[in-house]
Amino acid sequence: MEILAESKVTGVGSNRNFLIELNIENTRHNEIQLIGNGEWSLALGGRDCSLQMHEQKLLEISNTREMLEQEIAASKDPKRAETLRGDLKVLTEMEEQSERFGAAVKLDSVSTFESIVEGTNHFFMEMNTRIQVEHRVTEMAYKLKFVNPSNANDFFIVESLIEAMALLAVHGKRVPKPTRVPRNISGAEVRVNATNQALQPHAGGLIQNWSKPSQYEIRDDQGIGIRNPDTGTFIHYRLAGAYDSNIALLVSYGESRKENLERLKEIIKITELRGNDLQTNMPVHYGLINWILGHDVMFKPNTKFMLSYLAAVGSLASIIKDVDMEIVWKEASKKQSQEDAVLGKLLSRKLTLITRPIKLLFENSHLLAGFLGYHNNKSWKIVSGKVEFTRNPLELLHDMYEYLNLEKEAGKAPCDQIWDHDAVILEEGLAFYRDLQALSGKNESFAYFDDALRNNKNPAPDKIPSAVWEKCMGSHVGFQLGLDILKMVPKVGEAAGFFKVGMNETLDAVVPPEFADVANVNKLIKFLAPPPKAKSDEIIAPMGGMFYSKEAPNLPPMIKVGDRFNAGQPLFIIEVMKMFNKIVAPFSGTIVKGFMEDSDGKIIGKGQPIFKVVPDEQIVEESEEEIFNRKKKATLALIA
Repeated sequence: MEILAESKVTGVGSNRNFLIELNIENTRHNEIQLIGNGEWSLALGGRDCSLQMHEQKLLEISNTREMLEQEIAASKDPKRAETLRGDLKVLTEMEEQSERFGAAVKLDSVSTFESIVEGTNHFFMEMNTRIQVEHRVTEMAYKLKFVNPSNANDFFIVESLIEAMALLAVHGKRVPKPTRVPRNISGAEVRVNATNQALQPHAGGLIQNWSKPSQYEIRDDQGIGIRNPDTGTFIHYRLAGAYDSNIALLVSYGESRKENLERLKEIIKITELRGNDLQTNMPVHYGLINWILGHDVMFKPNTKFMLSYLAAVGSLASIIKDVDMEIVWKEASKKQSQEDAVLGKLLSRKLTLITRPIKLLFENSHLLAGFLGYHNNKSWKIVSGKVEFTRNPLELLHDMYEYLNLEKEAGKAPCDQIWDHDAVILEEGLAFYRDLQALSGKNESFAYFDDALRNNKNPAPDKIPSAVWEKCMGSHVGFQLGLDILKMVPKVGEAAGFFKVGMNETLDAVVPPEFADVANVNKLIKFLAPPPKAKSDEIIAPMGGMFYSKEAPNLPPMIKVGDRFNAGQPLFIIEVMKMFNKIVAPFSGTIVKGFMEDSDGKIIGKGQPIFKVVPDEQIVEESEEEIFNRKKKATLALIA
């Protein structure tokens, strides 16, 4: 009766019929690949497509019985095993129901049975009656074996679903039902899109070079990577703004999901995709995959996770924009020189060894996010706000160079690898600790040797003479000198609240309220793609694309000359790659001139002036000195 009263349908003759819909909060998007010839229907496993944004899938991973059974058998955590058994139950039910569905509608091609999954329940969403771009993920997991019904020794194998479609189109009901044969335990695909670091479309970029596919990489690049047959040179390609933002699909596989994701991580790490005004989501993928590898590869994200994850990365960006590593180094050098002049001089040799990779991490918050997600609670732990290394920080520094693809390699440009003088120090240091472990005969942790060498808390190993041990103590101090600066990296993560994003014992995403609140999420994501610098009396285009002054052709302009506007008010629309982006006012003011009159449907560039305005309040730009002082204050607060 409360519902009827609220809906004002209590009168005589009122229509009291209601549609009651189930509200699913923790939605995951899973799908089953189907094939049929009108008489039989066969399921080819599932795909988890939950990592998506703007209704566009980003990372798609195969979900098969073989893979889940392998993970259940290897799981040492009973709760994790129980969770995976629930996932196996859901997958089995979806496969069985999809096959019944396909047979009932007499499916005679390939299709996708799509469902929403929550916990151990699934809800049918739609049947997608066409091949999908993620079909490659299924091809990595299974191949099809077609056997002659009259002769079991007469068979052929099909690995391509496109080939299977052609086979069905030509032969139809003459095609016998195949058996699915496991090809790899896991298959996965990332979509490389022309987007900025906030995953907003970025049109107009020019691809000038793209490295050739690496080991374990299958690249569907729409022909972009085809080289000139006569010269072998890469043919430049302009990314138009009128179409979908997808540039390519990077596909890989493995004997486990972990191996699969590690291969994808390596593929993205070494891929060179360069050009003019070119932005892609490759750093987003690299950071995200590393974050997953650092937690659990069987992670079960919901369809809202990417938005919260981006907000958390945006929070990192809001911190690192004010971090100045020059100030960090000066403070560390000053303190060390005051304590010991000799060690202060020694520290100066490590300037670029230590600060260069940290600076590169801080230049891209997605790279930082992946590094933090991978190493948190593995290489360090945070106790009462203080960072404590749990392994040798020299090894962590080595991992940082490796993560940034700065390993020493013949033929690499100096800007793309560790510098020679830094490599010498790093290699000598790592060799010292390897020798120390071997000579001591003790298979102890770094903390054990650190206490023994630095603080004399643990006895010297019997196998090492006292004179040698004395030298080891000096070497240890030298090699560890300055490595506390690496703590800046997890300190930024802690300050940004980044470590609050994680997963629970049932492998579901854990997101704190600040990264779930829509207003705060939008605010934080803006740090990932700040608008171009504009004059205080102008409104400019934050991105390139097609300009529209109205929401529809029959509607008036959203704003016109003489109108006053408020901060956050939509002023115009930019369409880029099938997405209509409402551009809002960054401050309040009045329109005094329009530069785009009668220009609906015209292409504009990023930073192009749209309106001349009079702001309500005069905007005063920071001076160089004010910027420096702001950064110094923020940096010193972090290293206090």
